[in-house]
Amino acid sequence: MVFGRSSFRFYWLFQALFWYYTLLMRTKLVGSLTVTAALWWLNTAVGNAAELKPIPLPAAQTEGGKPLMQALKQRKTTREIKADKLPAQVLANLLWAGFGINRPGSGHRTAPSAMNSQELDLYVALPEGLFVYEAKPHQLKPVLDKDLRAKVSGQPFATNAPVVLIYVADLPRLTKSRPERREFYAAIDTGCISQNIYLCCASEGLATVVFDLDRAPLAAAMKLGPEQEIILAQAVGYPKDE
Repeated sequence: MVFGRSSFRFYWLFQALFWYYTLLMRTKLVGSLTVTAALWWLNTAVGNAAELKPIPLPAAQTEGGKPLMQALKQRKTTREIKADKLPAQVLANLLWAGFGINRPGSGHRTAPSAMNSQELDLYVALPEGLFVYEAKPHQLKPVLDKDLRAKVSGQPFATNAPVVLIYVADLPRLTKSRPERREFYAAIDTGCISQNIYLCCASEGLATVVFDLDRAPLAAAMKLGPEQEIILAQAVGYPKDE
């Protein structure tokens, strides 16, 4: 078959339109896949916490308990911890004692913090997921629907304990401190809170141990930001029978 000059021009015009159409469709397909992938990632990233619901805690029991001097006498570290779940009331007492609000008018806490920065967050690793304690509404806010206790420590006192507290400092909250001193202050504040937990455990007949940990992989698993620093962790539960 012999093409004339006009037919030849038409042929190449058709080819150009065909390739343009093909490229357009491919772009739309890739774009659709990109959007689909982005939506899948977003759903995966936020869906973990979305599947959990906030856990409202009963009001802390601020009357009763053991006298202070007796609690100090019985304060100790215990690594042999049962896996038995803590009742909601006991968990509420524990978190409030650690860093709850004891002066509602001012929002001040049961433990001091440098320049009242309140830079510490108490993350609570439970078998059903990871939460953060919100002091004002006195509740657990969901973070991840994953059991991270084994990532906090591979030792039995962490993997078996029904509650593992992770002390995380949000360093920018220490606005009145020089940047190079912020971790120092956060460490001091963590010590104050962990001692409150120890005394509460002595009063409630609980076992507890505070421990160091491998921070980088845990921070990645918790999806912490670059300005959030893990200070220490503390396991809590009922003591095993001796």
